[in-house]
Amino acid sequence: MCGIVGFAASGRLQTERLPLAMAALQHRGPDGQGESIEGQVALGHTRLSIIDLEGGAQPLRSPCGRYVLIANGEIYNHLELRQELSALGAQFLTGSDCEVILQGYALWGRDVLQRIEGMYAFALQDIQQGEVLLARDPLGMKPLYWTESADGVRFASELKALLALLPSTPGLNPIAIRQYIEAQHPLSDNTPFEGIKRVLAGEAVMIRHGLCVKQWRHWRAEQVEGLSESDPVSALDDLMETVFTQHQRSDVPIGLFLSGGVDSTILLGLMRRYGMQDIHTFSLGFPDSSVGDELDVATRLATHFGTHHRVITPGADDMLSRLPQVVWAADDLMRDPASLPTLLLAEEASQSMKVVFSGEGGDESFAGYGRYRTGAVERLFKSIAFPGTGGFRSRGDLRGGRVRQLLGDKLMRVGRAWRGDLIESWQSYPAAWTPLQKMQALDLQHALPDNLLVKADRMLMAHGVEGRMPFVDRRVVSWGLAAADALKCDRREGKKILKNWASGFMPAEHFAAKKRGFYVPVNDWWRGDRLEVLGRMLTGNEAIREWFKPAGVEALLAEQRRSQRAGRQLMTLLQFALWHRFFVESVTPALPEVTDPLALLSR
Repeated sequence: MCGIVGFAASGRLQTERLPLAMAALQHRGPDGQGESIEGQVALGHTRLSIIDLEGGAQPLRSPCGRYVLIANGEIYNHLELRQELSALGAQFLTGSDCEVILQGYALWGRDVLQRIEGMYAFALQDIQQGEVLLARDPLGMKPLYWTESADGVRFASELKALLALLPSTPGLNPIAIRQYIEAQHPLSDNTPFEGIKRVLAGEAVMIRHGLCVKQWRHWRAEQVEGLSESDPVSALDDLMETVFTQHQRSDVPIGLFLSGGVDSTILLGLMRRYGMQDIHTFSLGFPDSSVGDELDVATRLATHFGTHHRVITPGADDMLSRLPQVVWAADDLMRDPASLPTLLLAEEASQSMKVVFSGEGGDESFAGYGRYRTGAVERLFKSIAFPGTGGFRSRGDLRGGRVRQLLGDKLMRVGRAWRGDLIESWQSYPAAWTPLQKMQALDLQHALPDNLLVKADRMLMAHGVEGRMPFVDRRVVSWGLAAADALKCDRREGKKILKNWASGFMPAEHFAAKKRGFYVPVNDWWRGDRLEVLGRMLTGNEAIREWFKPAGVEALLAEQRRSQRAGRQLMTLLQFALWHRFFVESVTPALPEVTDPLALLSR
């Protein structure tokens, strides 16, 4: 786990801002940093040491001196690739898992992207050709942003580092902000800043002499073909043995975020099944709130498996005082309330662990969400009202007259164009796919990398913790997407094949409870005096007044006073105001202190 940043110049190489950009990524790599300046390319790296603690410092250089690599992530099949490459004559200089990218590129060129399995974002310089290859893992577990201008291409793991490389802060992107309001996050390669783009999940970018000369997808969901397994449970068992065994590779201990749901429960069972001892588990819940939790289930599991279990039960003040850190850490505009408990879990885990397993991806890969089981008639009516995505992800979070009431002119002009990325993706899927496969793919392409994995990566890395997510492995995702619908879900139940497989090594009662999901009691927090202070702050905030209508903000406040049902939309505005303070009004270089967000914005 690390942070990367770089500048490939088309003219004079400017390196004076590189230290500022690297400082903005120190949380991603508290164990060390390094840089490389070769020709017209400057590369910077901050390191969280997980594998080859002593010898794995980056940038990595090939023995011949032609190639230089900075990488963020883990290559899980590095031992297998190291053996193959060594047989072909490669001479490894370190024990780093990432060195297989470097040596693989020297022998296989771009085909190395088809051979590595893991989570990664990297920049690989070919000094001889004047090229830099940027690449991001197939599901987008590791982030990478870039921008191209007349003087070259700049790139970084996080926006805050990329902003530090730029001479001035770019203008804001209304489409991305509208997507944040409607879909919880910007979609596709959109970011809140004009001219700054995400490298997409499964995408590569070739830069030559400071100019982007090619972009392509080295993996996409459309490549997945149907399964023809005579014994799918046995096939899934073989696959998961390979994947999980590789995910265990680490030179430091690995803990687990244990929610009590199916996915984290299975991971705990696999940790025991494949010999992991002295397991540390971490759970969080809200026992006195209106939303409930699964702490009782998680505690029973921890007792059953004999783990060292830590439980966090934060109150409203504990959660809200971390909101500035959440917004800063998320970096991109993303408003999932579950980021708050994830940050608190990372804070707790960082006291004893550098790596944790987490269960993201199980619902998308094996059709666990209730929204996948919506009836065909309901989807038909939605598709008529909001065409383009088969009645799935068909409308935004703002309903009825709320759009015109709340959104300012710049956001209103976006219209329904904010859905364009979703429609384009849906229309690209093979005609032979079932509606369920298309729904899974749409979530795998958008909600997973741009929301859930932003949460998982950014909240953990804010406290120097690596998150490993076996259900987001390309091999597992491909298997789940290709499996027959009937194996995955029916009208009453999701993740059927996953539970069936896991019942072979887990007590059946662990999967008997109905899926409850994880909900954050946002509406509970905004009442009485705190709601009134929030109202005064929002109606007086310049960024809110620029992008939203004061009358619409007042209407949300009135609804929250009346019914306690507008908390999430008010949080959306509050997070936007915090984000604007940290990234537009001035760039905040380090994790903010734990503080009342309303007091911070009043300064």
